[in-house]
Amino acid sequence: MSEIKGRLAEVRRRIEEAALRAERPGADVEIVAVTKGHPASVLREVAASGLPIIGENRVDEAELKFRELGRLGFRWHMIGHLQRNKAGRAVQLFDVIESVDSLRLARKLASETERAGRDGLEILLEVNTSGEATKGGFAGEEVLQAAAEIVALQRLRVVGLMTMAPFTSDEGVLREVFRRTRELFERCGREIAGFEARTLSMGMSNDFEVAVEEGSTRLRLGTVLIGPRPGETA
Repeated sequence: MSEIKGRLAEVRRRIEEAALRAERPGADVEIVAVTKGHPASVLREVAASGLPIIGENRVDEAELKFRELGRLGFRWHMIGHLQRNKAGRAVQLFDVIESVDSLRLARKLASETERAGRDGLEILLEVNTSGEATKGGFAGEEVLQAAAEIVALQRLRVVGLMTMAPFTSDEGVLREVFRRTRELFERCGREIAGFEARTLSMGMSNDFEVAVEEGSTRLRLGTVLIGPRPGETA
């Protein structure tokens, strides 16, 4: 069994246990394998593990891997900050953009999606519920007004929210960030016609069990699943 398959089995066990604590089905939680910073060869091992989604942070890096390997049957997700001048290239490559952090970017994606002849590009709106200045995204309840404007754009489907919690071992801080994001997600679903409340993307390698307990439906997992990137230590 490959290292990734072995790690995946352990991750799924931990997801199931966290879901059980929250009295929800573990099968409701999907995994994005975060392959940023890893060589293209790693994607073949991820494909062999059966995981259907990969996440990349940079358009340039993802394009290189795509040219070398093709789609490999994956759904390709953009999970990092997306510059507007690379929106057209992102639309050509990615199936889902998880990191829409401004109205200007959403409008650019809608324009580029129309230009590419695509329809129904799935996006998530990134929310900064931690208040950290170093993180992007809509600040708290700002996402409600933004979502109301973005769902009216042609060619885009707003299917949920995404957040990044602070890198901390303080479980109370993590829970507060995830809880607030879940509440905003639920409000968007109730109050905004056209907002498809299907995906709540929150939780990474250091905090995914807390995220599952607080309602996450999608985890973005790198180190815990694939191992450290070249040059990093475990």
